Amino acid sequence: MDGALEKSISFILFIIIGVILKKKISTGDETNGLKKIILSLALPATIFIALLKVKVDGNLILFPILALGFNVILFAITPLLLKLIGIDSNSDKGRSAKLLIPSLAPGLSCFPFILEFLGDGSLAKAAMADLGNKFFVLFLLYLVALKWHYKNADFEANSLKSKLKGLLKALLYEPVNMFIIVALILVSFGITFDKIPNFLSMTLSRLSFIMTPLVLLFIGLAVKIKKQQFFQLFSLLLLRASFTLLLIAAIISFADLSIKKDILVMIAFGLSSASFWPFAHISAIHLKEKKEETVEKTFDTNFALSILALSLPISVLLILGILTAGNTFTETNNIFILCGILFFIGILYPILNKIKQNISAKESSISSISSENKHQFSADK
Repeated sequence: MDGALEKSISFILFIIIGVILKKKISTGDETNGLKKIILSLALPATIFIALLKVKVDGNLILFPILALGFNVILFAITPLLLKLIGIDSNSDKGRSAKLLIPSLAPGLSCFPFILEFLGDGSLAKAAMADLGNKFFVLFLLYLVALKWHYKNADFEANSLKSKLKGLLKALLYEPVNMFIIVALILVSFGITFDKIPNFLSMTLSRLSFIMTPLVLLFIGLAVKIKKQQFFQLFSLLLLRASFTLLLIAAIISFADLSIKKDILVMIAFGLSSASFWPFAHISAIHLKEKKEETVEKTFDTNFALSILALSLPISVLLILGILTAGNTFTETNNIFILCGILFFIGILYPILNKIKQNISAKESSISSISSENKHQFSADK
C-alpha cells in the first residue's frame, strides 16, 4: 500500500476513535482542555523544532505578508459568496459569516498534515505565514466587529483603546507566537536544534510527537453537524474552498512557481478551517448586547458556531485528499479542475433552492388565480 495512503487511513482511524470517544468525553470543558494542550504545548513545541531545523532567511518574512493579503482578499469576496447562496450580507447571519469565512485555523486543520506529508521546512513556512493570519483575525477582524456593533464608535474610544492593548498582549503572550519569536532569535544567533541541551530537545520532541494524534482525536470529538442550515453552510464552505484554489492557481501561474512543496503548503494553508478567534469576538459582543438588552443583534452566535463545526471536517478532508495525492495538485490544470468540481457542488444548493422557490411561487400564484376565479364565478351566479 502507498505510504501516503497508509498515513491517511491512520489519520482517519484517529478521527473515528475521537468520534467514538464522544460518549466518554464531554464536548465542553474536557474537549476544550484537549484543545488547550494542543495549542499551548504540542503545537508550539512542533513549530519551535521546525524553525530550529531549517535555515531561516529573509524570504520567510514574505509569508506573513502573503497570508495577510489572502485574508483581506477572502474578506472582500465573502459578500459575493453569501449572495450566491442567498444570505443577506448585512444580516446578523451575514455579518457572522463575513467574520468567520476569511479567517484561518491552520494549527488544528493543516499543520499536523503539513508536518507529516511535507516535513519540517514546509511547517516552518506555514508557521511564519500564520503570523499574518493571526494579526488579521485578532486585530483587524476585532476592529471590524466593533465597527459593526457601534454605529458611532467615538464614545467608546477609551474602551476600544484598552481592548486593543489587551489583544496586543494576547498576540505576544500566545504560546505559539512566543515560541516562534524565541526560535527566530536563536536561529539569528546561529543556534540550531542540535545545539540546544539534550534534555530540552528530548522534551520538545516528545511534546511534538503527540500533536498529530491529539489534533485528530480533537477533530473527532469536536465535530457537530446540525441538520439545520447544513446544506447552506456546506455550499458556502465549498465555494470558499473553490475560490481559494482559484486564487492559488492564479498566483502560481502569475509568479511561475515550480517548487512543489511550496505549492502544496499554499494550498493546505489556504484551505484551513475557519478560526475560533472571530467566534470569540462574536461571543464577546453578543454578551455585551445581552447585558445591554439590545433588541437588534449584530451577530448570530448559533450560525457562527455551525460554520466552525462544519468547517473543520471539510477542511481536513480536502487537505488530506490533496496531500495524499502526492504532486497531483502541484499542476495548475489539476487545481483548476478541482476548483471547478467544488464550485459545481457548492452552487447546486442555491440553484436547486431557487428552482424550488420559483415552483412554490408559481403554485401560489395559480392557487390565488384559481381562488379569484371561483369567487368571481360565485358572484356572477
